[in-house]
This record gives sequence, structure tokens and C-alpha cells, in this order.
Amino acid sequence: MNKRAIEVLEYNKIIELLMEQAGCEMSRQIAADLKPGTDIRDITEELRSTTEAVDLIVHKGALPTEGLYDIRSAVGLARKGGCLTPKQLLQIHFDLAIAGRTVSYLKNDVPPMPLLMSLAELIVPHPRLEEEIDRCILSEDEIADNASSQLRSIRRGILRQNETIRNRLSQMVNSSNNRTYLQDAIVTMRDGRYVIPVKQEHRAHFPGIVHDQSKAGATLFIEPQVIVNMNNELRELELAEQAEIAKILQDLSDQVGECYHDLINNQDILIKLDFAMAKGKLSQKMKGEAPIIDEAGVLIIREGRHPLLKVKKVVPINVAIGKEYRTLVVTGPNTGGKTVTLKTIGLLSMMAQSGLHIPASSESRIPIYKDIFADIGDEQSIEQSLSTFSSHMKNIVEIVEKADEDSLVLLDELGAGTDPTEGAALAISILEKLLCKHVTTVATTHYTEIKKYALSTDGVENASMEFDVETLSPTYRLSIGLPGKSNAFEISRKLGLEDDIIDRAGQLIERGDIEFEDVISAIDEDKKKAEAERMEAAALKLAMEKQQDELQRQAEDFKKQKAKLMADAREEARDMLRDARETADQVQKELKALSKMDSLGARNKGFDRSRRRLKESEGKYAERIIKQVNNNPVSASELSVGDRVKVLSLDQNGEILTLPDDKGDLTVQVGIMKASVNLDDLVLINDGKEAAKAKRKAKTSYGSMMKYKTQSVSASVNVRGDNLDDAKMDVGKYLDDAYIAGLKEVTVIHGRGEGILKEGLRKYFKTNKHVASFRAGNYNEGGDGVTIVKLKSE
Repeated sequence: MNKRAIEVLEYNKIIELLMEQAGCEMSRQIAADLKPGTDIRDITEELRSTTEAVDLIVHKGALPTEGLYDIRSAVGLARKGGCLTPKQLLQIHFDLAIAGRTVSYLKNDVPPMPLLMSLAELIVPHPRLEEEIDRCILSEDEIADNASSQLRSIRRGILRQNETIRNRLSQMVNSSNNRTYLQDAIVTMRDGRYVIPVKQEHRAHFPGIVHDQSKAGATLFIEPQVIVNMNNELRELELAEQAEIAKILQDLSDQVGECYHDLINNQDILIKLDFAMAKGKLSQKMKGEAPIIDEAGVLIIREGRHPLLKVKKVVPINVAIGKEYRTLVVTGPNTGGKTVTLKTIGLLSMMAQSGLHIPASSESRIPIYKDIFADIGDEQSIEQSLSTFSSHMKNIVEIVEKADEDSLVLLDELGAGTDPTEGAALAISILEKLLCKHVTTVATTHYTEIKKYALSTDGVENASMEFDVETLSPTYRLSIGLPGKSNAFEISRKLGLEDDIIDRAGQLIERGDIEFEDVISAIDEDKKKAEAERMEAAALKLAMEKQQDELQRQAEDFKKQKAKLMADAREEARDMLRDARETADQVQKELKALSKMDSLGARNKGFDRSRRRLKESEGKYAERIIKQVNNNPVSASELSVGDRVKVLSLDQNGEILTLPDDKGDLTVQVGIMKASVNLDDLVLINDGKEAAKAKRKAKTSYGSMMKYKTQSVSASVNVRGDNLDDAKMDVGKYLDDAYIAGLKEVTVIHGRGEGILKEGLRKYFKTNKHVASFRAGNYNEGGDGVTIVKLKSE
């Protein structure tokens, strides 16, 4: 890609913004080296990874990949049998923790993202190695006592030996017989050995080894002979401690070396995932979308915005080139947005070819350009004694020579800086040459001759930046198909220039040029009217389509409801017919039996029983029919959420969940089922007091729960090993709970490490509304590994 175009179009500023979003130095370096590509497969894959990253960020948040260390050299050393330092092991532990958190993060509740998931599935966590390093190493200069049983035993011996030596020396210096011989009654150390300060003249009273003397020579620091052996034993213990620590570090290093391939592979994958997250975050910041990569060489930008300008101030542009025409001539007033339009086209193309989302509609189409050339800006080369025109022409010579059908050429104020007639003719000739080479070209100009050339030449199209003469300000909207007017006369008249001067200027211009401007004005008016009519027709069409869809939906709902009612009615009718037949058969049998009876009384009793059975059956059928009709429908104004109602069609009681809409439809909870019913199908059976009572009960339960939580808040919180963002979130929630609980002072345990967590949290304490003050912990409180936070009173 042409280096000058990259510089002129400010592509490097996009890279800087991308680097700001990266979570580690390695992914920042990938961003720094990013250049527009030309392989469609690679570009498509990078755009897809950006899209998946955006989906994950929106759905769940970015992956926890921030803060990765570069452990390649350390892991390589361990593989060769080298011994790693505690700092190197802690960095490996940190990366192992990130790998584990990333795998856990992607296990559930994530959107479909096959590309990123295929990468993440290759991560191999090593929880045992991570736990072992965490168990053995406390900080860059401190190994845990329980790193091994031998180390714990040695350190206990060191403590005992120190105590024994100090006790023996304390007896010596506190003895009344020795006070006159000693300079001070203290025990101190020289070269790691315990000594006492003896006056020079009394040296003979304390046989032993002299390790140092005061500047004046009056005091000798002597290791008494009786202590020498004890100090030697202490030194042996200290050497044993160092040897055991070296053994522990070597053992951990060997374990790291065994995982060499997994650790290197994990790092490479996590860097790629972090870079994808950086692209996703940048897309979110720019409100970007993934464009369509067009293999036919057609560029279409819809609602495109320059990514380096503030979103609220940018007027989106719509531009298309590469199908009916390959050359676009943009005209319009100064400061009207022509140069910004050129830069937007070029910069969005470079971003898309770099796998980045662009601040434009997802309907935008970007082709793959093998090279992008740009001659933009007013330049003079003092060193080479070149004028503005010469400097531009030098760039254009290179562009005309190197550009081909796979290139995009952006030319600002083509032909400017020299005689207008010669400049216009030269500009037309350059455009013709580029058109013959099938180069995609966008050029800006003020020359009327170039506007005429665009109108009369196939493959060349005019475009203009709109200008509001009434307000004397540009609208920054790009209008394709219409050349722009200079508006010099109209602007001058609005600014108060006398009419006779403007009229004389009109006389001095060739008549053909004036007529051309008049034609442009007429076309502009016609276009505005046509556009207004088109928008009105589009709005009418949209309203009709919406109405048609609504009518069609209502018809389908009615058809479904009708079919259901018919099916229910047929089933009901079959049940009623079956019951009637059974009743009739029984009555018929009874009547036959009665006809054979001789006793008149018995016959009459039998007839009465049959008559009652027929009447009961008739009443039952009538009740089943009447049950389907609601003679007392409920009014919408009578209902409220929580009211108890009876659903006639289901013959079940339920509770109202939502109020009726404009069609009378609402949602009712019937048992474990939620049903959508109409007002006509409901009968109100109570006023919802039970629901209100239940809500009050729930609220009381919630208050009890909060009271219990308040009483159980700890006086400290441990966030050691967390990244800064997670630690801030946990500490913020803890401070809220501690403040509610009425705690006055709490301890935040963050460890020493490199100080990132400590400094980040202390900056956060300055902004937290509950924090009155904070300080580092004293020696007996945890030292620099904790922060004591004093909370405000209510």
C-alpha cells in the first residue's frame, strides 16, 4: 500500500486508536504492524473475527485477556533446563490464570462465534502448575514457608538460632560487669554476623573477631569468641535456606519446561483473542459495522462518517462508484467537505482491508484495492524548490505511472495552482488517462470545464457538495449526478457587494459559462422536487405496506380462531350427540321394560324416572352451551394487575399479569401456565387484595435478608491475583456492603506484585463516594501488601 496515501489519509491515527484498545504489549505490537491487506480470504476472516468480538462484548463483555506477559523467553529457558526467577514464575502464573479464566468465560452464555471459539478451544489450561506456583511464591523476592517441608524446617531453625544468639549477647551487654567496657548496651550486625560495640581500650576483655570499627576508631564491633560458632551455624542454616529455595525454583522451572508447547501455544492464542477484542472495542467506540467485501470492484458507502471526527458533528455521506462509472468529479464551495469526503472514502477502504469495522451502514460495499493513491493537501517542497503545483504534479506523475484497474486514486483540487485554462485542460487529460487504464478515481475541482467533461463523457459522473445560500454555510451532504455551483455571485450579494459590481462580473464571464450555471440551477431545483416526491411516495408505500401486513395478520388470526372454534364446536357436538344417544338408549330400554309390567303404579313410577332423566340431560346440555357465553363481560377500567378472575373458555381461575391492550387482550396466570385471553372471556371474582398482601410479604422477606447480609460483612476483602477491572468491581461492591453495615475502617488485601493492582485501587479509592481516607498498612497489618480504608459516616 502506498506509504504517502497511508500518511495523508491519517491511517496511522486509526492504528493508534486500535492500540489504545489492546490489553497487552504483544497485541499492541500486532496493531502497530497492521496494514491494509489484499487477500480477500484473510480480509473476510479478520472482519468476521471483529464481528464476533463485537457480538461477545455486547452480549457478555470482553474476554479477560488484559495484562498478558510475554513469557516466551522464560519458558524457552525453562525448556533448556534453566532456573527461572520468582518474577518470571509469577508472570507465567498470571498468564496461566488468564488462560483458565478465558476458558471458563466461554463455557456458557456466549453468542455464536465459531471463529473465536475454534481458537479458544485450543487453549490448554494447567491448573495444577498454576496452583503450585501460587503455593510456593508469594512475591518477586519472597518464597512461601510451605513451599517445601525442608524449607519450613530450615526457617524454623534460623528463627531459633537467631533468638539463641540474641539472648546470649543480650546477657553479655546487660551484665553490670561489662557495661564499662562497652560503648553502648546494644546488639548489632556486621556482614550478616551478630556483634557488640566494645571500647578500643577494652578490646582484650572480649576475645573474638573484629568486623568493623567506628570512624573515629574509638569503638570496635567484635564478634565474641563464644558467639562465633553460633554465628557459623546460623550462616550454615541461611546457606541451606538458599539452596532449598534454588531447589524449589528449579523444580517449578522443570514443570514449566514440560509444558513448553502448551504455554507458547496458549500465549499465541490469547494474543490473537486480545487483538480481536481490541478490534471489537474500536468498532463499539466508532459505532462501526462490517462492510460487504465486493469482488466486482464496486464501492458503495452508505451513511459513511469520517472516523476521526466527532460523531455528533459529522454529516454522513452516501457515495457509489465502480459500476456505471469509474471516475467521480466532486465540485462545491471551499470548506464544503470535498476533502473530507475524499479522505473518508480512502480511509474507510483502508480500514475494511485491515479487517476493521467502518463507521457506516452494514449495507456498504468495499472492493479490494491492491493500492490506494492520494494527492491531497496544499504542499510546497522548500528543499527541492518546488511550488504547490509542482509538488502536486510530481505526485500525480507517480500515480499515473503506477495506478491500474485494481487501484483507487484520490485527487484533491486537480489542476489547481497554475493558469486556470491550462490547469483545467491538464486535469481533463489526466482524468482521461486514468479512465483509459480503468482506474477508480475520485477528484475534486472548481473548474467548469471539468464539470462539462463529466457531463459529456461515458464512465465519468458529477457529484457536488451542497451549499445553503440563505445561511451562507455548507450542508456537507454529497449529491451524486449533479455538478456543484460556485455560488460566488450569490454569496457576494448576500454579503453586501453592490449589484452593479456583480452585474459587471456577469458580463465579463463568457455567456456559455453563465448559461451552464443556470442549467445546473434548474437541474438542482428539479432534482430537489423529484427527491421530495420520491420520499413522499416511499413514505406512502411504507404506510400501505404496514397497513396491508396488519390486515393480513388479522385475517390469519381470524382464520386460526375460526378453525379452532369450529374444531371445538364439532368436538362438543360429538360429545353431546354421544351422551344423547346413550341417554335415549337407556330410556328406550326402560320403556320396553315398563310396557311389560302389570302394575299401573309401577309403570307410572318408571315413566317419572325416565322423564326426570331426560330433563336432567336436557339441562346439562343447556348448561354446557350457556357456559361458552359470557353475559357479564368485565370492563377494562375495573381490572388491575393481581386481580383474581375466572377464564370461561378454560373453566379455570387465574391471576391478571398484564392490563388489557387496545384490543382487550391481556395475560392471565392460570396455575403454571400463562394464557393470553380477551376481556369477553373473563369474570372478576375478587379485587386482588391477596396479591397485594403477597407483595408486602415478599418485601418484608427482602428486608430481613438485607439485614442479615449487613450483619455478616467481613472487615477485609482479598483481591490478590485479580486483574484491575475485576478487583475494582469486587472492592466497589464490598465497600457498598461495608458502608451499609456501618463499618468505620476496612482492610483491602491486594499483595505487592508490580504495584499495578495497588496503584489502580488507590486511584479508585479517591473517587469512591464511601471512602473518607486511606493509607498503606503498617508492618503488623500487612505492610505494603494491604491498604487500610476509612469509610465515611452516614
